[in-house]
Amino acid sequence: MAPSATYPIITTHSGADLEAISDAVDEINVLKFKAAQQVTEMLNDDSSSPSSPTLSTAATTPFFTEQQDQDLGDFDTPSAFDATKDHSRFRQYTTAESRVLNFYAEQHAKQTVSHNVAARARFNSPDRKRPEMTIWEAIECLNSLIDESDPDTELSQIQHLLQSAEAIRRDGKPRWMQLVGLVHDLGKLMLFFELATGQWDVVGDSFPVGCRFSDKCILAESFGANPDSEHPVYSTEHGIYTPGCGIENLMMSWGHDEYLYQVVKDQSLLPREGLAMIRFHSFYPWHREEAYEWAMKEGDEELRRAVRAFNPYDLYSKSDEPVDVEAVKPYYTELINEFFPQKVIKW
Repeated sequence: MAPSATYPIITTHSGADLEAISDAVDEINVLKFKAAQQVTEMLNDDSSSPSSPTLSTAATTPFFTEQQDQDLGDFDTPSAFDATKDHSRFRQYTTAESRVLNFYAEQHAKQTVSHNVAARARFNSPDRKRPEMTIWEAIECLNSLIDESDPDTELSQIQHLLQSAEAIRRDGKPRWMQLVGLVHDLGKLMLFFELATGQWDVVGDSFPVGCRFSDKCILAESFGANPDSEHPVYSTEHGIYTPGCGIENLMMSWGHDEYLYQVVKDQSLLPREGLAMIRFHSFYPWHREEAYEWAMKEGDEELRRAVRAFNPYDLYSKSDEPVDVEAVKPYYTELINEFFPQKVIKW
């Protein structure tokens, strides 16, 4: 039976349009990531002091104790799956520029504190009938809603999710991280559950609201149209927060990352690092540009390290080699049951 016949789906939104803007946003982040790697290589080549830290070592310096590393597995060893990938084959900035500019102009103007408070109230409302389905059913549901091929891969949503998970699995990363790769995009279902207004509050880079928007956010100048930019409290550096409050205590812009985090945080056995990968992998101003560090408390550097470890699998796992869904389904069904023991999830 088609998922739309089983679950209360709103079909007035275009899944293909959502994926088009999501892909365009990813293209920009791929190019920024590649540029950062090139800078790191130049710094490494020019460094005259072997003990001097570089961008590369700063992103991979271990912060866990030996016991914590043993418990979580080697999740932050360098990714190997993309070592031979030709990153230049992904479309260039000019292809996505106009679409992305328009998208971020709308997102930055509308992601206000009032919108985010209202979005969370709607999500938590006792009157909202929450769809109930297993993780695998949710994957199939998303696959049926976003039915046009991804421009970069000509593969379905289920293929993209499995490719992410399989890349993490091939690199020998822990099982919980493989599961994160499998589910990380399922929050896009929010558009079809009446939990989003449009593309602008589903995809795109994320950032906190309730404090000054960082100039390290992509296209930060477009925040000028956001009324919070002139608010007497929200426009200050710390806004409604106190320094050292903890990165997990920021109100992140409402989108598919935050929505999925809210869904799984109390319904899964994922470790704190896995939840951070889900919630913050689009928080590029923090995990790549090192903005909002005033909010960090003890333990938050471990979360950033986890998000950085996941980032390549989010950006570069797409390929033209399809995964045999039926062959890997038993493995991932077992993996899902391990971390979602109640099986049926309230979305």
